[in-house]
Amino acid sequence: MGENGAGKSTFMKILIGLLKPDSGEIIFEGNELKNTGVNDIQRKGISMIHQEILIIPELTVAQNIFLGREKEITGSKSGWLNDKNIIAKATELLSQMGLDISANTKMKYLSVAQMQMVEIAKAISNNAKVIIMDEPTSAISDKEVTILFRIIKDLKQQGVAIIYISHKMDEIFEISDTITVLRDGKYIGTKGAFELDKNSLIAMMVGREIDHMFPETTAEKGKQVLSVKNLGKKEKFSNINFEVRAGEILGIAGLMGAGRTEIARVIFGLDQADEGEIFIHDKNIQIKSPSDAIKNGIGYVSEDRKSLGFIPELSVRQNVTLCSLSQHRKGIFINNISENIVTNQIINDLRIKSSGIDQKVTHLSGGNQQKVVIGKVLLASPDVIILDEPTRGVDVGAKFEIYKLIHNLAEKGIAIIMISSELPEILGMSDRIMVLSKGKQTAVLTRKEATQELIMKYAVQ
Repeated sequence: MGENGAGKSTFMKILIGLLKPDSGEIIFEGNELKNTGVNDIQRKGISMIHQEILIIPELTVAQNIFLGREKEITGSKSGWLNDKNIIAKATELLSQMGLDISANTKMKYLSVAQMQMVEIAKAISNNAKVIIMDEPTSAISDKEVTILFRIIKDLKQQGVAIIYISHKMDEIFEISDTITVLRDGKYIGTKGAFELDKNSLIAMMVGREIDHMFPETTAEKGKQVLSVKNLGKKEKFSNINFEVRAGEILGIAGLMGAGRTEIARVIFGLDQADEGEIFIHDKNIQIKSPSDAIKNGIGYVSEDRKSLGFIPELSVRQNVTLCSLSQHRKGIFINNISENIVTNQIINDLRIKSSGIDQKVTHLSGGNQQKVVIGKVLLASPDVIILDEPTRGVDVGAKFEIYKLIHNLAEKGIAIIMISSELPEILGMSDRIMVLSKGKQTAVLTRKEATQELIMKYAVQ
């Protein structure tokens, strides 16, 4: 456990040979483990499921699972690959895991959750003695989390050691025997899970206690900013009707596949609706592209920050000002001084941990990358912001900062739409909650009406 930037993922990359340590030693099965590269360490029995999904989209599920080990799996001496054998072994593995995924399907046709489960299958297929799991549940549903925890239990019974990195407290206390905490690249301590509760663990992680996870809201609700009427997209969702006012936080809840993200993508112009209307300040607008949405005062923070949130090889400064370049223009040139000022302001306001405004975003931790994406949207001065899983992969300290930021935006009169899979987050942050089930709008609840049980009742209709 540890905040973003604490060094968890970097530490794990050293263990599997992606990075070399500057000092110290690693003892594995009684012997010093020399860092000779990823393949050698995998053969010795250490595998890792990475936070960012690593797949080859054009290859099948089976080919991805056994990538680089085809000869070993098929036992072929001719030099030709035995695809039937690879598919059969992958099918058997997926079946053992209880996954309804065809081994012959190309990865590009899977959902993010299914891709994550294939990554888990790949690690298990190595017959590893140690499996490192870095945020394995960040993109999977509750049903798949249950499957994963069953798999972890089975692996433990077989003598496999699990190193599990997560920001989700409930998961950590459910499956952990011991908990180790890192902070700012330093080892803080290791304790038995039974010795800790949420508050004491948070105090170890952030060096302070967070008494109230969700800030009190004082934002006054103003006029209607955004409304949608009879919005629909074939095979995704239909007959969606809602509005959000200035200073209001509208939460959208529902199970995976309910249509939450699909609605957000249509409003922001990433996809086109088949029916319905979108209004900004009571004006019927046509959104054909994200640039249309931005011009009409709509900002969007995607759940998939890696693909849609930022450009990895550009700097923090270049990413933060991406949606607001017109504000930093001097003739036909970019005004670097202006860019520097606003970027430093965003870094300070959002507490982004970086080596400076010119550090490449790809080198930041996942949580700090998310803050860059939020900062980029804020600089475009939107009237309404859609936040899709805004705290996914973000540690508890950074979550609290993002929650405060969201409330501050609401107090400034910005209308907020927040999509989240975490019910405590939805309940703690929202003024009203719209619940979706299988592409249908099943309820709109006030803060006073909403409970976890009632939301789940409408989410499974």
